[in-house]
Amino acid sequence: GRMGISQMPDIDFPVVNIDVTYEGASPEIMETDVIDVIENAVMSVEGIHELRSTARQGQASVTVELDVNRDVDVALQEVQTKIAQAQRLLPDEIEPPIISKRNPEDFPIMWVAVTSDRPIKDLMVYTRNHLRDRYQTLPGVADVRMGGYVDRAIRIWIDRKKLQALELSIDDVLNTIGREHIEIPGGRIETSKNEFVIRSMGEASTVKELEKLPITSRGGAPVYRKILLGDVADIKDDLDDIRRISRFNGKPTVGLGIMKQRRSNTIAVAEEVRKLTADLQTRLPEGYSVAISHDMTKFVKDSTDELVFTIILSTILTGIVCLVFLGSFSSTFNILLAIPTSIMGSFIFLYFWGFTLNTFTLLALSLAIGIVVDDAIMVMENISRYQEMGHDRVEAAGLGARQITFAAIAATLAVIAIFLPVAFMKGIIGKYFLEFGITITVAVALSLLEALTLTPMRCSQFLQVGSSTGSLGRAVNRAFSSLSESYGRAIGFILDHRWTVILGSIAFFTASLLFLIPMKKEFVPAQDQSMFIVRIKTSVGSSLEYTDSLTEKAESFVASRGEVLRYFSAVGGFTGGEVNTAMIFVTMKEPDERPVDPVAKRRLNQAEFAGIVRSELNRISKDMKATIQDLSTRGFSATRGYPVEFTVRGTDWQKLGNYSDEIAARMVKSGMMVDVDTGYDAGQPEIQILPDRNAAELRGV
Repeated sequence: GRMGISQMPDIDFPVVNIDVTYEGASPEIMETDVIDVIENAVMSVEGIHELRSTARQGQASVTVELDVNRDVDVALQEVQTKIAQAQRLLPDEIEPPIISKRNPEDFPIMWVAVTSDRPIKDLMVYTRNHLRDRYQTLPGVADVRMGGYVDRAIRIWIDRKKLQALELSIDDVLNTIGREHIEIPGGRIETSKNEFVIRSMGEASTVKELEKLPITSRGGAPVYRKILLGDVADIKDDLDDIRRISRFNGKPTVGLGIMKQRRSNTIAVAEEVRKLTADLQTRLPEGYSVAISHDMTKFVKDSTDELVFTIILSTILTGIVCLVFLGSFSSTFNILLAIPTSIMGSFIFLYFWGFTLNTFTLLALSLAIGIVVDDAIMVMENISRYQEMGHDRVEAAGLGARQITFAAIAATLAVIAIFLPVAFMKGIIGKYFLEFGITITVAVALSLLEALTLTPMRCSQFLQVGSSTGSLGRAVNRAFSSLSESYGRAIGFILDHRWTVILGSIAFFTASLLFLIPMKKEFVPAQDQSMFIVRIKTSVGSSLEYTDSLTEKAESFVASRGEVLRYFSAVGGFTGGEVNTAMIFVTMKEPDERPVDPVAKRRLNQAEFAGIVRSELNRISKDMKATIQDLSTRGFSATRGYPVEFTVRGTDWQKLGNYSDEIAARMVKSGMMVDVDTGYDAGQPEIQILPDRNAAELRGV
């Protein structure tokens, strides 16, 4: 009951990410003043496989990819130490770098959309102060990201003409705010009996108080007339600069991204989120609404339930096969009791090793069903043989079990020798299959323990032999007799034509290898999870408003399709600043609930519908490019999650841009690839101010 449940194993990828914010800095400054310093600092960290960096306006990211077997927690500490040592070389205005491990599972499992018909500022404040903490405190929740959130801010709009009339400058206003709107400690007063802490209560708590702040200096000289801040500025309780916009089904929203704790139960966390969302919906103030906008856990639950059903079905089928071939209900019951002992016993080891119930561990358990009964069948068959020879149940159990012990151990070790090496595979795929190999090895080892201890004890109490004389038993015996005769004739033919059989086997094996060449290969198959992401990029230099207007057109098409259940849009990225990008999280209806497409004359699957969305959205404007990301393959990549990603390197930015554009054009022209995109965006427009120092000196500025 305490086992974690997740879609993929909770593993640490050998990747450390360093994110830096430097407000207003150009990509060139981020490259020379920030990225170069950070890369030089972390270069000496042991086990670095590759360094990758990206720079854009005001933001930069450095990705440190380590050797696969490197302990990422130790590497993270080393990177933090190196960055701290290089802090003095970074610009003073830079915000502290955010250093974190990158893991594909560190992605919101759900998005909750908060909408309201009230002013957008009220929506932001209410979500931040009242709703975020409600979800943050749920068991199993690690963090709650806020998509489309904009901080509340006091905006001071200065009247330039009033400043000129009063011979004031912007610096005079800024100095007034910095000097008057401040709360500072004033020390303490000590007496022989008491001690008092002194605090200067200078902060303005309302807009009216801000308006009454006095401007007492002009260029450093005192001002003797009464001038208030409200005399030269219009002060409003508003929002910070809007650099990101979110919508749910076309309505302005704040998205709450639910991050689960590592190795926690994904399904249990999602259920708690659903309960809280339903409860909040009934108690929210008038005009507010909350709803699940994007749910990644539904597929996890469906796939987990399907694998559990597979385990139950395979157990039933194993019982039927044992009954048919053994012809005895007591024998079949003895064999089936080996399954829960081995499978349920495996949970003990999985729990203490920190594994979760995921695709790989459940796959191993379902595969182990047919294997764990082998040892019990082997031991029981030998015990049955001794009973048929005239020994009583207890004596037959002892003799039969002792005689077959070595053979059972050999058979079990042979199976373990097949699956255990999977746990030692190299690379990222080895980290995933580690849990698969360990799980099936533990289950098989427990089946041996069960076969050598519990199976003989059960056989000594209620195993009945000679019960295969019924119609079913006689039919099985006749089938085996016929099979035995056919096998004998086949052996005779093979021994009479030895070289023909050997050469034929070699030819068959060689021919089978030739089919490997044309066979298609991929890392992980795409699945219809009824959800995907549309990534939109407008031309470099596009404003947030322009990107938003094109995104609204894309939303209109998505909303018009009957296959779509709901959608969530994020313009400008979740962290803001990427004003020429947007994302639309599309949730489709279940496959059997989708309407019949009039062109295809059938219900479309996810890949087919995504292709239509890609084609239609790219027709909206030549300034907009839409690509599709399939979330079913995201768990196997520590980067953006596309099936193929590679880097082009060099020393000349201009040549790199030209080469990347040419490579992308050839990829599109090949017809083998879609959603081709590059991470190099050249041509960001800027206004350059070149100071005339002589003129400035003459004017004293």
